[in-house]
Amino acid sequence: MLNALYVDFNSYFASVEQQLQPELRGKPIGILAVMAETTCCIAASYEAKAFGIKTGTGVRDARKLCKDIIFVEARPPLYVEHHHKLIEIVESCTHVEKVLSIDEMVCKLTGSQRVKENALKLAANIKQAVYKQYPHILCSIGIAPNTFLAKTASNMQKPDGCVVIEACDIPHKLFALKLRDLNGIGRQMEERLKRYKITTVEQLYALNRDQLRSAWGSIEGERYYDKLRGIEPFYVKNARSSLGHSHVLPPEQRNLAGAKAVLHRLLQKAAMRMRSYGLLTTRISIKVKLRNQPSFYNESAISATDSTLTLIQALETLWLALPMHGVEPIAVGVNFSGLTNADEAAYDLFAPKPTDTEKKLNKALDVLNLKYGKNTVYFAGAHHALKDAPMRIAFNHIPNMTIEDDD
Repeated sequence: MLNALYVDFNSYFASVEQQLQPELRGKPIGILAVMAETTCCIAASYEAKAFGIKTGTGVRDARKLCKDIIFVEARPPLYVEHHHKLIEIVESCTHVEKVLSIDEMVCKLTGSQRVKENALKLAANIKQAVYKQYPHILCSIGIAPNTFLAKTASNMQKPDGCVVIEACDIPHKLFALKLRDLNGIGRQMEERLKRYKITTVEQLYALNRDQLRSAWGSIEGERYYDKLRGIEPFYVKNARSSLGHSHVLPPEQRNLAGAKAVLHRLLQKAAMRMRSYGLLTTRISIKVKLRNQPSFYNESAISATDSTLTLIQALETLWLALPMHGVEPIAVGVNFSGLTNADEAAYDLFAPKPTDTEKKLNKALDVLNLKYGKNTVYFAGAHHALKDAPMRIAFNHIPNMTIEDDD
């Protein structure tokens, strides 16, 4: 029985830019987080992919592969805006069960939709509805008994494809795929499977539950057994354990003062976001990637807090351990971990609890920045980085239109 329809928007960031900028259509383009020769592509158009350019390809290497490539600085707020519009379009055809990333969503098939012919008609209707409003944003659709196989099917024909995997196609339709074609098997997992003499999907499928659990080293192996057979595995949703922000520094900020200002900006963004979740952190860490040197990393346990002022004081202490001479920072990051709800927080016996004044200050900061713009009120440490560290998009989490989210 067909239960899942998976929609995957092809080369999403690049396609949005080609939709909005006619002069980019039909041309090889690479999307960069920051316009710098030392960074890499976070997305590429299909015209660029034809030259071997992909996510992670460095700017210099991309130029060697395609002399005519056009680099475009990412505009995450626009990608989020159109992401929500695309959800509405798919919703006009059938209910979106779950949004899985900025460019992927799954729809649960019900009733007569589970019949192959009807599922294909639904897929065609979705494609047509998207084309009417976004003729330059294509999507591949996979239809299968569960989400995992539907995603696998969506990857089998790109761009603009539509592939069905029925129960009767399992497992033989999968055997032509490579291990890395299956979601959840990356380079490290592939190497792990090789140690178990597993190099093909057919060999993987032949393993029993216990063997897969052993190969994965966790219960995820047993879930994979079900996934490969079209069964939807059961998951218990875990609470968020950490959040953070990172940023590749533009050339003018690749100095200690610039790096510190950007760290302050990242921390203030992360603190606001953490409060939106109603969480406190008990550990803060910072990372500074240095040119031609090992990265600097420092962390500290702290009494449970969501106060920006308290976190700034912790950041300043961590920063003091960074070498002050002969270093060139090229990227920075801040992370909060050991997250807990206020009701469950265990406060340090010797550390003062947040005062009502601090709580009111944090609330006022958040209200003003949400209402009037993200830089309306801020702590001075971030003053020289207000244009840096814009919204970033993680592929497994979509920010809403107010709170920035890029962990």
